Amino acid sequence: MNQIKGRKIVLGISGGIAAYKAVDLLRRIEELDGRVAVVMTANAQRFIAPLTFQALTSEGVYTDLFDAYRPGAMDHIHLAQWADLVVLAPATANIIAKAALGLADDLLSTFLLACTAPKLFCPAMNVRMYENPALQANLERIREKGGVIQEPESGALACGETGRGRLASIEEIIESLQGIFSPPDLRGERVLITTGCTWEPLDPVRFLTNPSTGRMGFALARVARRRGAEVTLISGPTHLSPVPGVKQIPVVTARDLEKAALEAFPRATIVIKAAAVSDYRPEKTSVQKIKKKQERVTLSLVQNPDILRRMGTLKKKQFLVGFAAETEHLLQNARTKLESKNLDMIVANPIGVPGAGFAGETNQVHFIFPGGKTEALPLMLKEEVACQLFDRIIREKRKTP
Repeated sequence: MNQIKGRKIVLGISGGIAAYKAVDLLRRIEELDGRVAVVMTANAQRFIAPLTFQALTSEGVYTDLFDAYRPGAMDHIHLAQWADLVVLAPATANIIAKAALGLADDLLSTFLLACTAPKLFCPAMNVRMYENPALQANLERIREKGGVIQEPESGALACGETGRGRLASIEEIIESLQGIFSPPDLRGERVLITTGCTWEPLDPVRFLTNPSTGRMGFALARVARRRGAEVTLISGPTHLSPVPGVKQIPVVTARDLEKAALEAFPRATIVIKAAAVSDYRPEKTSVQKIKKKQERVTLSLVQNPDILRRMGTLKKKQFLVGFAAETEHLLQNARTKLESKNLDMIVANPIGVPGAGFAGETNQVHFIFPGGKTEALPLMLKEEVACQLFDRIIREKRKTP
C-alpha cells in the first residue's frame, strides 16, 4: 500500500555532489502522489539550480531565510507547520552537525529546528568524513532525538576514493519513507517468505517451470519490512529487483528451496509460502543437451518434496500461511489444503480470472481460516493484498494464547 500518497514532504538539499540525485527522488515521490516542497542551502545551489526543482514541483522551492521579495515571510515556520515528514538528501556533514547540535544559521537549519515532523537523513560524503568519530557522534545524537538515518552505500566516490559514503539508492530512500509512514506492528517478528517459480532441469538448456514471477512474495516482503519485521525472502528465478533491507536467498529447484526454507524455518515467527513450486521434476536430467532425433520423447516425472506439508508437521509457534492457486473448485481445494497441511491460514486465488494470478500487478484472493471462516477481497494491487494479509495475521496471532 502506498503510504506516501497525499503526504506533505519537505525535501532538504544540502551542498554535495549527490545533490543532482535529489531530482530523481523528487520525481519518484511525486509519482507516488506525494506533495514535495524543496528547501536548498546556498551550497546546494552551487551544484544544481533551484529552477530545476521549480519546474518539477508546485509546492515551491525555498532558498533564503529572509526573502526580500516576500516581506514578512517566515518560511521556516510555515514549512515546519506544513510538513508531515522531512527528508534530507543529500545530508552533508555540515547539515548533520547543525541538526545534531541545534544550530540555525540558514533557512534549512532553522526549519529543522522549528519542525517536529519525522526526519530522514540520507548522508553522502567522503568515506573518511563519514567514518570520522565526530560525524558518527552527530548521527547518534540525531537518532537519540528520533531522527532516522538512511545508511549510505559503499562504492566509488566522486573524490576518487572508494568506501562508504555514496547516497543511498532512490528506491532505498523511498522504502524508508514508506516505512516511516507505516505502522510498526510487525516489530519483533521474523518473517520468512518463499516466492517465485522453480526450475526443474531436463538438460543443460531446458527445464520445467510455471509463469510465476515472484511479484506477490516481493510485495509481501516490502510490506513486512516497512512494518518493522526482520524479513527473509527465498526466491526462485526472477527479474525483480531486490527489496531494500530484506535478506534474499536465491534458489533454482524445488529441492534448493526446500533446503533453504527448512534451514530458516525454526527461527521464523511468521512463515508465508507464496512460491509456486513445481510439483514434479524429471526423474533423470540429461548431462548433455537432448538432440531432436525422435518424433516423440517420453518424460518420466517424480514428485518434488511437499515443503508446506513438512513445515506444517514441524511448526511450533510459527504462524503458517499457504497459497492455493486453482483453476477450479477454488474454495474447496484451498480448504482441503489448509486442513491437510496444518496451516493457520490460506490465501486462495483463481487462475484464469482477468487481473488475478501470475505475473500481473494485481490479484483477487480469498482468505480462509481454520473453522471455515472465509473473506473475499476485491481485485487490488498485490501490495494492497499484502497489507490486508498482514492485518489478518496480526489479528489472528493476538487471539493465540
